[in-house]
Amino acid sequence: MDASETSPLLASESVRVPEASESRPGISGNEDASATAKHDLLYSRFSRRQQRGILALLAWTGVIPFLVSGTFVPCIPQIARELNTTGSVINMAVSISLASVAFGSLIWATYSGQYGRRVVYFASLPCLCVGSVGVACSQTVPQLLWWRFFQAFGSSSALSVGGAVIGDIYRLEERGMAMGIFFSASLFGAAIAPMCGGIAAHYASWRHAHWVLFFMGLLALLLVAKWLPETIDPDVLKERRESRKRFAFLRVNPFASLALLRSPNLMLVTLAGSLAVATDFVLLNPLSYTIAQRYNITNEALIGACFMPVGAGNLIGAPISGMLSDRAVVAWRKRRGGVWVPEDRLRATPWGAGLLVPMSMLLSGLTIKYVPGTPGFVLSLAWLFLNGIGVDIVLTPSSAYYVDILHTQSAEIMAASGAFRALFVASVTAGVLPMINTIGVAATDAISAGIAWLGLGMFLVTIRYGDRMRAWVDVGFSTAQTN
Repeated sequence: MDASETSPLLASESVRVPEASESRPGISGNEDASATAKHDLLYSRFSRRQQRGILALLAWTGVIPFLVSGTFVPCIPQIARELNTTGSVINMAVSISLASVAFGSLIWATYSGQYGRRVVYFASLPCLCVGSVGVACSQTVPQLLWWRFFQAFGSSSALSVGGAVIGDIYRLEERGMAMGIFFSASLFGAAIAPMCGGIAAHYASWRHAHWVLFFMGLLALLLVAKWLPETIDPDVLKERRESRKRFAFLRVNPFASLALLRSPNLMLVTLAGSLAVATDFVLLNPLSYTIAQRYNITNEALIGACFMPVGAGNLIGAPISGMLSDRAVVAWRKRRGGVWVPEDRLRATPWGAGLLVPMSMLLSGLTIKYVPGTPGFVLSLAWLFLNGIGVDIVLTPSSAYYVDILHTQSAEIMAASGAFRALFVASVTAGVLPMINTIGVAATDAISAGIAWLGLGMFLVTIRYGDRMRAWVDVGFSTAQTN
């Protein structure tokens, strides 16, 4: 949509970034300049070196929740034998941890907006450490399930609060690249986690993996104490503290953040991202029964290593898509003569949602079914790599868009979208293996590719009609002056 296509509603809802000599209607030039200068100071609090250090710390904490979830799956047979039960019973811990992550992220995000980011890290990381020790020392199934819930609950703050911190310290034009680096590191953890769990199960014990997670969480806590300052707007934090009543922390509603998804913009972008992420799980969850079985791979560590191409794709796709989304914001704002439209950031997503994600799914199924031997195995890994790139091209601009459009509620919308995505993926992937057993891997992947293509349509609708949809339901959207 170029400048000539801007609708009257878009003109009223979007905000042109004022020049230094301009003022807004009803506000004096001095007041306008003062407000703009004050907002700029929020980002000037941190030097480039501090920003990079904080981003590296956020990336470290972002890796941990994926290691918590991913290292567990390859160890299920060994855990079942040791606790004298079945794999199906132990698999309950996976569902419990997903529910805990969804619930925990909502709680931590709500508190981070009220009490600050540091406070949440100081509360959540000890839960992770204690939960990891509890899992490592579990002797019965009930103990294991409880401590898995507690462990996942402690790790769940990393993504939602981490994304909010990035919104606190990076300007609009820089946010996409920073978000890309954060997600590339975090999602790389998801790719290496199964290999780490497989190595632990094959060469040592599943308990060792959770002791490692304990030390990673402890290190993260020490780094936060030393290097992470409070990043939320000090005036906003002070105002919220003064407005709270005594014991208000006991009355927090963790599900209030989900109300943000009543916005059509946020719901469509979240659903489109969930469709893309679901393809990752459709490819990876049954990998032991698809790629490993087709190409005769039996070693748990080698099966885990097959997840690595997705991680490599994440490392490449996330920063590239973040950079492209930043460029789209700058280029389209300049094209409109200074008018900022938040949906411009989503113009970086179609390559992932419309090409890489669905095509990698389709080609993966066809390769596994029709291409035997080493060529088939190599091609299958290549499609996993492309899928990793494609998913990040969808997720990174989407996450930056959340922070752009709801800057003062960035942690809350990151948590709400993450919770929705976790529950959506959990419900979808439960039927993947039965579907593969019924209709085959090629047909299953083809159906997944077709469904993933719907995400492209959702992004295009949001890009084209985002201004109108924001007017339908206003959940407190940001403007250029507050971003």
